[in-house]
Amino acid sequence: MTDETTPVEPSPIAEPSQAEDELTCLRQALEEKSREAEANHDRALRAAAELENFKKRTQREREEYIRFANESLLREILPILDNLDRALEASRAGSEAQGVVAGVELIQRELLKVLEKFGVTPYSALGQPFDPERHEAVQRVVRPDAPDMTVVEETQRGYLLNGRVLRPAIVVVAVPPDTDQA
Repeated sequence: MTDETTPVEPSPIAEPSQAEDELTCLRQALEEKSREAEANHDRALRAAAELENFKKRTQREREEYIRFANESLLREILPILDNLDRALEASRAGSEAQGVVAGVELIQRELLKVLEKFGVTPYSALGQPFDPERHEAVQRVVRPDAPDMTVVEETQRGYLLNGRVLRPAIVVVAVPPDTDQA
């Protein structure tokens, strides 16, 4: 009997040149990905540096804006200050008091006009109900002729800046007579 032998198939081991080609291809892909990662890292560092520079520049610009924000207001006020100096000089020279008063009233009107231009407006509290957001009471007086908690005297005018209280009015408030003491 003859022994039948089956033919032996070659093993799936690739040829050495094919393995080297694949290894070379993988090395090239790795180098390419490494360059790409390095480029991305470099871009990220540059973006972070740009962001930091932007933050610093914005902070400097904001500080400068705040420092010079009132420049236009102050330029408008300076002529009023000049007029006030002239009025004081005229009063020292012995001018009549009525002329000085008229000059100071003119200066006051000029100043109020400039303030209005920048959103500052005075408001009157007289006869108004006391409002703690708009008024600061410094005294309460018994006034039978005035309603309870009504402003009867204004010792310092209040001002609004674009509708918001800039400075509350300093006021005296009426209270009813104490009925227990009557």
